Amino acid sequence: MPTEDMEFFDPSADDSPVGWEPVEGYPDGIYERVFYRDEDGSHSRIIHFEPGVETEEVLTHDFYEEVYIIEGGLIDKTLDEVFTAGMYACRTPGMEHGPYDIPVGCTTFEVRYYK
Repeated sequence: MPTEDMEFFDPSADDSPVGWEPVEGYPDGIYERVFYRDEDGSHSRIIHFEPGVETEEVLTHDFYEEVYIIEGGLIDKTLDEVFTAGMYACRTPGMEHGPYDIPVGCTTFEVRYYK
């Protein structure tokens, strides 16, 4: 079911209409606030990784993904690179990324969509 209309609101406020939920299929310590979800699986969300979270899989998917790091950072263990607040990624279908080490925690805004 597509998301309903939502006017501007503070997603970090205690009374936010969108709460934190564990991300299904991800390791413990990873939470999301989903703002928009379409019937085709497209969605936008904020993801929060608790300090110390590590992922073990190289990820690929069949959709486009745009990610902006709001705060903190993560280490791509395959590339051996650190990505920090203010950085942006655009991933086309099939692009490999991860696994990640998140020693200090990280919060990202992510949009996933099909063309």
